Amino acid sequence: MSTQIATFGAGCFWCLEAALNEVSGVHAAISGYMGGHTLNPDYQSICTGETGHAEVVQVSYDDSQISFKQLCQLFFSLHNPTQLNRQGNDVGTQYRSVIFSHNAEQAAEAAAIISELEQQQLFEQPIVTEISPASVFYPAESYHQGYYLQNPQQGYCHWVISPKMSKFRSQFQHLLK
Repeated sequence: MSTQIATFGAGCFWCLEAALNEVSGVHAAISGYMGGHTLNPDYQSICTGETGHAEVVQVSYDDSQISFKQLCQLFFSLHNPTQLNRQGNDVGTQYRSVIFSHNAEQAAEAAAIISELEQQQLFEQPIVTEISPASVFYPAESYHQGYYLQNPQQGYCHWVISPKMSKFRSQFQHLLK
């Protein structure tokens, strides 16, 4: 068993965190911020779009149970990687589609997966997912952790995340805990 780290940005972190925490082999998926130029950012500063950070989920996982490639496939299924600096009504660089690579192998694998997806033409538009070297990860405030599970009836959770979670659970049942 080897614990690895992967970091993904797919718009609002609540959906990605909720889904990845249900995957076998994932020890923890934690909402946070990465990729900016401000020290110790908080949610309020992130929302301005001026810190340069993306809302991300950092995943610690057992690579003998789930691979980085499988995590990337889940990541691409949970958001629209063709929308530049947005996901639906969430607009700004903080909502960009990004894979923060923790080593050269992750960067190469992410690039290969994007190339493969583009060849398969699964999306109507080009994939704009950025691949960037991982930088300092700042965990989001405690109220963001497990937000969807704690607030399933909140408007955004009910109307945006719940349908994604239903589709995710159905499509990837074989990978869930």
